[in-house]
Amino acid sequence: MALIADELKAKAEVYYDDEISQQCTKLLLKEAGLPNGLLPLKDIMECGYVEETGFVWLKQKKRIDHVFQSLGRLVSYGTEITAFAEKGRIKKVKGIKTRELMVWVPVEEIALDEQKTGKLICKSIAGITKTFPASAFQIPEKEEKINCAIPKPVVLMERAPQVIKNN
Repeated sequence: MALIADELKAKAEVYYDDEISQQCTKLLLKEAGLPNGLLPLKDIMECGYVEETGFVWLKQKKRIDHVFQSLGRLVSYGTEITAFAEKGRIKKVKGIKTRELMVWVPVEEIALDEQKTGKLICKSIAGITKTFPASAFQIPEKEEKINCAIPKPVVLMERAPQVIKNN
């Protein structure tokens, strides 16, 4: 897995805390129109977003293997995940694999069905395409306690007291 180049980080909004990175991840998925449970990551050490290109990266302490119970699918999320996010899909995904007939297959793209059927289409580099109900990746939103001292996020990555911008 390639490291994120310093020149790319210089253009990005970068976060170094699990709590704010979790919020940013969920907000990214929400703004892209994707289910909020699509990236069930833990212990995120770094989250970055380059607004002009849609490039996003997430670094977590260790690889996570997650079973989507309603689908019976095992998905592995590497320590570093990169992708380009846009409305309705994330493409050029690196760091996510799924089990397909005893073999780990890298996921390359995750998109909502353009015909608005409520389906999520996952494509792999190997040419395998699978369609799943988007609801299988949706988790109920927890009611959050609102801290009035911290403004509620309005636009992706535009908040957080723990923002570190590299110049």
